[in-house]
Amino acid sequence: MNSTKNKTATPWKIISAVLAVALIAVSCTWAFTANNSGTPETASVYQSADKSEDALSLWTKDAKLKTELTNYVKTVTDEDSKDFIPVENRIAVFDMDGTLCCETDPGYFDHKLLYHRVMEDPDYKDKASKEEIAVAKEIKSYFETGEYPEGMDIKHGKAVATAFKGMTLDEFDAYVKDYRDEAMQGYAGMTNGQAFYKPMLQVVDYLNANDFKVYIVSGTDRLITRGLAEGTVNIPVSQMIGSDELFVASGQGDEDGLDYTFTKDDKVVTSGEFVIKNLKMNKVAVIEQEIGVQPVLSFGNSSGDCAMANFVINNNKYKAAAFMLCCDDTERENGNTEKADKMYTTCEENGYTAVSMKNDWTTIYGDNVTKK
Repeated sequence: MNSTKNKTATPWKIISAVLAVALIAVSCTWAFTANNSGTPETASVYQSADKSEDALSLWTKDAKLKTELTNYVKTVTDEDSKDFIPVENRIAVFDMDGTLCCETDPGYFDHKLLYHRVMEDPDYKDKASKEEIAVAKEIKSYFETGEYPEGMDIKHGKAVATAFKGMTLDEFDAYVKDYRDEAMQGYAGMTNGQAFYKPMLQVVDYLNANDFKVYIVSGTDRLITRGLAEGTVNIPVSQMIGSDELFVASGQGDEDGLDYTFTKDDKVVTSGEFVIKNLKMNKVAVIEQEIGVQPVLSFGNSSGDCAMANFVINNNKYKAAAFMLCCDDTERENGNTEKADKMYTTCEENGYTAVSMKNDWTTIYGDNVTKK
C-alpha cells in the first residue's frame, strides 16, 4: 500500500519541482531585465529588436543613413575593432520636432497645444492673460504665413509656463495626452500623437537593440515632450529632455525652495515660471548637465540642432557621427524645399550626413495615412 502511494506521488513531486525551478528562472529573468532596462516590457522590446540592417526596412536601399549607420554600429560594437565603444559610452541624442515627428501641421505640437489652451479650451480661455492671448495670436499668424515670429521661443516658453501654472505633473501629462489624441489637421488617418516618422522610430529601436542609450533632447517643454513621446518612442521618460519651467510644492506659496520643506500633503506643481529654452548651445549644456557623457551620435533637422551635432562630432575620443533630416518631401509631408536646400548646404559644410525624407524613406507615417 505504501509502495503504491509512493509510485503515484513521485511524478507529481517531479512536476512540482520542475515548475518551481521554472518560476524561479522566470522571476530572475524578469528582475534582471527590469533592473537593466527600466521595465520588463521595455526590455523585451529591446531584446527582440532586430540588430541587423533589416531593422531599417523602411529606408531605401541607397539611403546614406542606412549604409553609414549600420556600418558604424557594426564597427563600434565589435570588441576586436579599434573603434569599439564601451556600452556606457554608446549615447545617441535626438531632437524631436522635425526629427522624430512632424513639426509643420501647421506648426510645432507645443505651439498648437498652447494655442488650444489659450484660445479654444472652454475651461481656460476666459482666464487666459493678455500676454498669453498675444502670444497665441502670433502663433496663429505663424501657422498662416509660415513665418516664425522674432523672439517667439522665449515668449512661447513663458506663455506655456503661465498657461499651465498650478497643475500637478500628472494633470499636465494627462492634458498633453488628451490633445495628443486629437486628429491631425493636414492628414487623414492619424492623430497628433501618431505623427511620428516610422523610419526614425526604426533607428531608435535599432540603436536600442545594439546597446545604445537613446535620449531625446528637444526644444519643446520637457513635460510636453514626455506626454507626446511616451509610448511611441521606445525610451523611458527619464531619457526625454526638453525646455524647462520651475516646479514647486503645492503648499509652498511665495516661499523660496531653500526655506520650504516638502510635506506629506504636498504635490509637485508647475510654478508658472519659465526657466530655459533648450535650443542651440543650451542643448550642449543640458547634455553635459543631465547625461554627463559626450554622445557619439546626433540626429537633428534644424539650425537649433547644429550646436549639439558639432559637440558630438568634434573632439570626441570615440568615432562619432551626426545626421540631419532635410524636409524635401512635399507630397507625403509638409516639406519646404528652400529650408531643405539650406540644410543640405549646412550638412556639406559641417560634416553631417543629410537625410532626404523624399528619397530615403519608403513611407513616412504608414500606408493608411494620407496628406489632405
